[in-house]
Amino acid sequence: MKKIVITCKLPGKRYETLLADKNFETIVLNDEEHKNLASTLEKISPDGLISMLSDKINYELLTKMPNLKVVSNYAVGFNNIDLAYCREHGIKVTNTPGVLTDSTADIAILLLLMASRRAVEAEKYAREGKFKGWAPELFNGVSLDGKKFGVLGMGRIGFATAKRAKAFGLDIIYWSRRRNEEAEKELGAKYCEFAELLKECDFLSLHLPYVPELHHMIGAKELKTMKKSAIIINTARGQLIDEAALADALEKKEIYAAGFDVYEFEPKINEKLMTLENAVLLPHIGSSAVETRSEMARMVIDDCCAVLSGKTPENLVK
Repeated sequence: MKKIVITCKLPGKRYETLLADKNFETIVLNDEEHKNLASTLEKISPDGLISMLSDKINYELLTKMPNLKVVSNYAVGFNNIDLAYCREHGIKVTNTPGVLTDSTADIAILLLLMASRRAVEAEKYAREGKFKGWAPELFNGVSLDGKKFGVLGMGRIGFATAKRAKAFGLDIIYWSRRRNEEAEKELGAKYCEFAELLKECDFLSLHLPYVPELHHMIGAKELKTMKKSAIIINTARGQLIDEAALADALEKKEIYAAGFDVYEFEPKINEKLMTLENAVLLPHIGSSAVETRSEMARMVIDDCCAVLSGKTPENLVK
């Protein structure tokens, strides 16, 4: 019987049916087993692995699983997996594209609204019993209408976010590694060179995958070219931004505000960011809708089982 290891419990009916499937031995790791992932996987030697984005499926880990035939990553991203090793050893890798698009775009707009309207500060103020009545300058924030919404990466999530931003009356400008004619036609989006985008945008939303050449693409130098009234939103990958440099810029009011759902050294969050009222911090919940997470579970389970049954998975990473 082929063994499938899932590194943590998943939501949804498909997860329950897999646990009851007599064709596979399914092992769901507990906290202690997950903490000692390398030794646990070496002992089990699974045929299939369903991993989380936070699991580092690197060379060292992969060499401990000689029977491994597939890694199904419970995420749209897969930079946590040593793809070169997998390709060399015939290990299939799958992910969950498309399904995250709307829920992640919703979070990007949520972060923009929270940061622009100082929602975290205001909620804390009310909760602490400080609200004594309406006042003309009480938590004045920034209006969205007529401002320039800059998108870094006009793929599926970038497009969905831009579409939502357009509904708020924002003008869309973007930089992407490939032009998106659909966004230009449907949303009136204007393509800009990277440096121009940073200079012109009032709000900047990141939607790029992480690759080494994009490491710290937003650093101290880039931040200095942006408007002091700018707001930065990151729901993509933490390593795209030099988090320490952005924290310094926020502290010095060189950038108005920022909203984070991902972090450079996740799950660790920069200590300075934790102290700043103009930093909105969410715990990587971009895809955290019941419907989305359940569908993600179905996708990784179906693809893992397909490979182990000699079939072609639906979402194979090329």
